[in-house]
Amino acid sequence: MKSINPASNQLIKEYPEIDSNKLEGILDEVNTEWQHWKTTSFKSRNRLMLQLAMELRENTQKYAEMITTEMGKPIIESRGEVEKSAWVCEYYAENAEKMLTDEYLKSDASKSFVSFEPLGTVLAIMPWNFPFWQVFRFAAPALMAGNVAVLKHASNVMGCANAIEMAFRNAGFPTNAFRNLQIGSHQVNQVIRNPTIKATTLTGSEFAGSRVAEASGKEIKKSLLELGGADAFIVLNDADIEQAAEWGVFSRMLNNGQSCIAAKRFILEREIATQFIKLIQEELKKWKIGNPMEKETKIGPLARRDLLNDLEGQINDALDKGAELVSGGQAIEGKGHYFEPTIIKNINPEMRIYHEETFGPVFSIFIVKNSEEAIHLANNSDFGLGGSIWTIDTEKGIALARRIESGAVFVNGMTKSDPRLPFGGVKKSGFGRELSHYGIKEFVNMKTIWAK
Repeated sequence: MKSINPASNQLIKEYPEIDSNKLEGILDEVNTEWQHWKTTSFKSRNRLMLQLAMELRENTQKYAEMITTEMGKPIIESRGEVEKSAWVCEYYAENAEKMLTDEYLKSDASKSFVSFEPLGTVLAIMPWNFPFWQVFRFAAPALMAGNVAVLKHASNVMGCANAIEMAFRNAGFPTNAFRNLQIGSHQVNQVIRNPTIKATTLTGSEFAGSRVAEASGKEIKKSLLELGGADAFIVLNDADIEQAAEWGVFSRMLNNGQSCIAAKRFILEREIATQFIKLIQEELKKWKIGNPMEKETKIGPLARRDLLNDLEGQINDALDKGAELVSGGQAIEGKGHYFEPTIIKNINPEMRIYHEETFGPVFSIFIVKNSEEAIHLANNSDFGLGGSIWTIDTEKGIALARRIESGAVFVNGMTKSDPRLPFGGVKKSGFGRELSHYGIKEFVNMKTIWAK
């Protein structure tokens, strides 16, 4: 497994895969630790989780540089990712006990209630685009609930994966409460089949999700999937166009456009479409492309060369079939995997870009007659992760949001993940929920206890 700096295309480090015997040994060690960890008090877990948050905050720059070096996002965004990871640790440290307190229900018993009890070892298969946040948003609730965890991270961010394991140790967690598995994708099924694994969670592609769900289903093990998105960014005639354009660019360009919940399909009412496109063009001029380690840089490289090639293929397919390129559309020559911010319109269902997720700085423009047509187009997708609606009439926005088939809709705001709010999708964007009190209850046994 190779970690390659996407800004320079230089090899950072190679990581050998562990063999099957060592893998099985780690899983046994983690399971042994669970027998103890599940008996620890919330007070003890709280203390360790707060120490983990402190570890992240005190070493934000160090961890941020690892993120930027391995996957290319601007350093200012990497710092924000580390700080957000600390926040989710603090959130569950402070709220887990209350979330998992016994829930009493009326029945024919003298006492009946639901007890929320840990399952055991949770396998997490995590992506490269948010190499710290994706891990901590599953790990913080899982461990606070009394589970233990093993991580199979993306092979191009193995440095981050090992750093996260060490962060848990630095915070005082038992060595085997959280372990990184230095394995390739071909070894995942072996892990899922291991009887110590009680559940799986994956954030990644539709293909990877289907394979993990299939393997977990065969073993009759709980799985949670957070997959791709093609989020609609709907701008109505009565919206604050300047604000919508500013946030539209931020939502599309965050993480160099490599986010599942980025605005992907810009659905504009006809009367404001031309103005909105001009405004996003002007806003993009303010976004400096360059070395992601420089604090002034707002656009870095794509994480891998194959991702750039995929994006080029989607754009060329659309242009061959009649789409209009407004601006951009080309890889930037030189070292690294840089791609121009791209605006494309006149998209039709014959094009790949109409149906597929675009994982990069591409604004797909759709022009509609009215809000009814906007909702129909927003729902005409296999994905259903997030979305946003822009209008000065908040109540109208909420009414329209109820009709969009997705896991979240933000009215007059960009789609984002927040520890306080449940996060997840429908349709081919996956199933299950992370974050909030819903997320911590995904990997517990909701045990009914009845007493006469």
